Amino acid sequence: MQNDDRQIVDLYLPRKCSATNRLIPAKEHAAVTLNVAKVDETGTYTGEFFTYHLAGFIRQRGESDACLNRLLHQEGLLTFSK
Repeated sequence: MQNDDRQIVDLYLPRKCSATNRLIPAKEHAAVTLNVAKVDETGTYTGEFFTYHLAGFIRQRGESDACLNRLLHQEGLLTFSK
């Protein structure tokens, strides 16, 4: 819901899992939100970050590491070359 100034004023904004696009219920305590910082070539934080939400379903199956690697590779933050 938006007010007259077009600002979002909802009390609850549902999250979606970044790996599966499933909605994460409000009462799911196994879900996590990760902010991954973007750094320059010297390793200094640039002020930018990417936010990822992982549902408890993915974490319970033990696939959160592989899903996070895939998401970071899509953003160009992780490479698999040797």
